[in-house]
Amino acid sequence: MAGGVFLIQTDGKLVEMSEENYGSEADFQELIAKYPNILAGNQINDAKPRRWLLISIEATLPSEENGSDRWSVDHLFLDQDAIPTLVEVKRSSDTRIRREVIGQMLEYAANAVVYWPVEEIRAKFDATCQAKCLSSEEALKDFLGPSEDSEAFWQKAKTNLQAGMIRMLFVADKIPKELRRIVEFLNEQMNPAEVLAVEIKQFTGQGLKTLVPIVHGKIDKDISASSTRQWDEESFFKELISRRSTEEAEIARKILDWARDKLPRFWWGKGKQDGSFYPVLDHNGEQYYPIAIWTYGKIEIQFQWLMNRSAFGDETKRRELLSRLNQIPGVSIPEDAITRRPNIFLSTFKDTSSLRQLLETLDWVVQEIKSS
Repeated sequence: MAGGVFLIQTDGKLVEMSEENYGSEADFQELIAKYPNILAGNQINDAKPRRWLLISIEATLPSEENGSDRWSVDHLFLDQDAIPTLVEVKRSSDTRIRREVIGQMLEYAANAVVYWPVEEIRAKFDATCQAKCLSSEEALKDFLGPSEDSEAFWQKAKTNLQAGMIRMLFVADKIPKELRRIVEFLNEQMNPAEVLAVEIKQFTGQGLKTLVPIVHGKIDKDISASSTRQWDEESFFKELISRRSTEEAEIARKILDWARDKLPRFWWGKGKQDGSFYPVLDHNGEQYYPIAIWTYGKIEIQFQWLMNRSAFGDETKRRELLSRLNQIPGVSIPEDAITRRPNIFLSTFKDTSSLRQLLETLDWVVQEIKSS
């Protein structure tokens, strides 16, 4: 093939490099997993170049709630704003790259935002790090930097998924014009999702290899800028009153006031549409946030987070919490919810005695944490 890249070495020698096909799709995928920077984050967002945290290769996902895994996407990344990024890799010699890959990717994305809880994404990241004999916590800190809160990062990923804030990348050694036009059209129409194609040509010569990425389909659209809204106490309660009622806002206020002494650190959400707050207790190097309250009028019980903490790692403790909650009139959480995040309408606690039972249950949770 004709030479296309010329490399001048430090000794002044010119190396003419010729375009070369990838040996196999697996080789191509391995390069992306090993060197994620070739996904050209600076071309995707030149003002704030995207950086990539590899969550998993061959990341599996189901097609229904609690269903078995049905598909797998070649790579799953999170960028520094915790935006899930699905990567599907095809060589240009694969005829599926023109049409079939589009439907495939859209199917992945449509199901990911519904059936991929962030806890599962986090577990995939843990497994990836474990396979490399790395600490997932240290790997995440290296990616985020020492000043960033890793728990807030995962919460942001959850918020992005719930809002449909997702990026789809079609990667190939050559992007056919048919695929390029479809990607441009989808990226113009879809919001807040982003769809792009990344062409990564490979050039070799004299034992050297050069990879040249080009992003296609980019328009003046920054989903990282529109993906979040920083909520605070004032904006949260204003929105809750607007969307639900003054009565429900008063219930949320009483829970917040209770938490000021018991779960004294508050994490306010960054959802574009839905506001939330998580009362947090820091104890023995662990962060506990047993509940979250949302502007759509629900309190969420965080079993999925509690099960990864010392005080509630034992299933019997979570079952006891479930039992205490189900003793409150109007609360009926199913038995299998102790690994999920069941929610209850705030209006369930409009009766003073019901609210008192809830706060007494949360008092018990705090005692269990402190005695662990």
